[in-house]
Amino acid sequence: MQKIEHIGIAVKNLEESNQRFAQLLNTIHYKTEEVPSEGVMTSFFQVGDVKIELLQATNASSPIHRFIESKGEGIHHIAFAVDDVDTELQRLKEAGFDAIHDTPKPGADNKVIAFLHPKSTQGVLTEICADQP
Repeated sequence: MQKIEHIGIAVKNLEESNQRFAQLLNTIHYKTEEVPSEGVMTSFFQVGDVKIELLQATNASSPIHRFIESKGEGIHHIAFAVDDVDTELQRLKEAGFDAIHDTPKPGADNKVIAFLHPKSTQGVLTEICADQP
């Protein structure tokens, strides 16, 4: 793992949350992007070397919608940058971590991603990601 790449925060209203986080972080978001495969609209803020990713559900079957329904708004996941998601995912599975995704898939912000189940990471939904080749 190279570094914390971003922290994902589930929100009900992306527009309102963008305004609130702009005040909090004293900067504006630099990108908004829809990820249809995950049923989310994302917005990114750069804070030093780490990004904050706000996530709003775009439909009722979205994992973000289900998360907010059960836990409310808040930290959804932490993402770590890796050199190669395939290699790192295999290493983690061999080490006994439970993967949500068996193979990497496209994610927001031009990344390839895979998630680890929180039951194998002390309750923290964990994403590994790398820049798309």
